[in-house]
Amino acid sequence: MSEALSKSNGSAVSDLEVKDAQIIFDAVWSGLEREFGRAKLSFPREIFWLNGAPGAGKGTNTQFILQYRDYGAEPIVISDLLSSPEAKKRIDAGMLVGDREVVELLFRKLLEPKYVTGAVVDGFPRSMVQVECLKMLFARLNDLRQEFRNTPEAVRFPKPHFHILVLFVDENESVRRQLLRGEQTLEANKKAASEGGALQEVRKTDLSAEAARNRYRVFKERTYEPLQSLRDIFHYHFINAHGSLPEVQARIIKELQYQSSLELSEETYDLISPIPLSSQIVQHARQDLVSRLDDYAERHTELFRKVIAVITEKFLPIIRAHAISGQAHINIETTVFDDPLAIAMFIDVFSERGFHAVVDQHRIEIPESFDLKTGQVKTRLKKVWRISIRFEGSEIRRGS
Repeated sequence: MSEALSKSNGSAVSDLEVKDAQIIFDAVWSGLEREFGRAKLSFPREIFWLNGAPGAGKGTNTQFILQYRDYGAEPIVISDLLSSPEAKKRIDAGMLVGDREVVELLFRKLLEPKYVTGAVVDGFPRSMVQVECLKMLFARLNDLRQEFRNTPEAVRFPKPHFHILVLFVDENESVRRQLLRGEQTLEANKKAASEGGALQEVRKTDLSAEAARNRYRVFKERTYEPLQSLRDIFHYHFINAHGSLPEVQARIIKELQYQSSLELSEETYDLISPIPLSSQIVQHARQDLVSRLDDYAERHTELFRKVIAVITEKFLPIIRAHAISGQAHINIETTVFDDPLAIAMFIDVFSERGFHAVVDQHRIEIPESFDLKTGQVKTRLKKVWRISIRFEGSEIRRGS
């Protein structure tokens, strides 16, 4: 199976991960539609997707964000949703639970009426598959908004606002805070045991420097990198969580105040929302390209072979001669391009091979004869195709 990668802001998502996410999302969404009905899948208007390094203060700052945004419901903490024995074992080992389980539990929770105005979700997304599911949820909510826009149910589907909020500390600070938390919890439990109070749960990763360091590395490798792909899609808030609690909360307030000033009005959003995001177009471009090429080969075989022959005989020698510069400008006369489909084939073949081709037609009248009686010049129409091809040129190693 192909594992082509699509890169954005240093992160990479494989075709397999996108496929897995689509299967998970479709299965969960279909189940929700059957159970609740499509017109009742009303998610919160605003959702803060809170993530952060271990020990960065997610639990502490979650309450602060709730109060700042004036949300009435408690936060949705992913770790609290996962109560199965298998999930508990993975959490204790600093590992992640299954994406399918997480997505279904979370979506069901978000549908509870108390979250209608807004919600803070602590600990999602934490994998590339979950990131892709988050993108799909946002797209689906926008589809529902358009679908029910002029119906009595429109009030259930406001413009969705997704905020990605990442609290960050470096590895050494994270390990220090985790171990400190473990010491404080053990001390509190010791006191509670002697006084008959309730005992607090102790994370196993808070009791070992090695386990704490491994938990941080899991975050960096499997959570932090995927989150970077959301920078260009949603409101993205990166918060430096080093320092005192008042300092961190001041940074949160400053960031949210700034971002709020950039949000579009409902009216503006409704006007431009039919235009897809560039990321949505790019996401399906490769799949569409492959489908078109297969269609050319199966349904327009003769013309497709002619186009490939023109590329091989006329273009490749010139492209090879310009391999260092990374660009070639070619003028050509050919009847093959008289068929508009041939132009589409030509561009698609070059795109699949990693080139960028631009085709432009110029019509030139060429004098052929002169009528002595009328004094008119007879001309013929000459069609010249001017084609620019760009690609990654060769780097020349130069001496100093």
